Amino acid sequence: MGGNPGRTLVPWGYMGTLFYGAGSTPIEIDDRALAHLKAVIVAKLRRDEAFTLSLQHEDGSGRSTLWINAAIPLRFRFDESERPELNPEWLEDLAESASLLGGITLVPERPGP
Repeated sequence: MGGNPGRTLVPWGYMGTLFYGAGSTPIEIDDRALAHLKAVIVAKLRRDEAFTLSLQHEDGSGRSTLWINAAIPLRFRFDESERPELNPEWLEDLAESASLLGGITLVPERPGP
């Protein structure tokens, strides 16, 4: 993977950032997971569907849940300049979780064939 100084490289790739609402604290999510979340979130918002997104805190101290709807500003910032190839099975897992009462939960990516 190519990279620029100042970007956070973790064992599985670069860290991206989700900005939720005006003036909120940035939420770091690895680029690959963020790309998959973005695809599912954008698809749901295009259908004018509101839902929740639950994320575990990095330090293991708990989790946060965000209410996502088209009226709340979202910005996705990726550290890696190349778009990752999206895993259709992971997209399906995330989309299915979005339809449940608990909303989208960032589930692990299933290993490929």
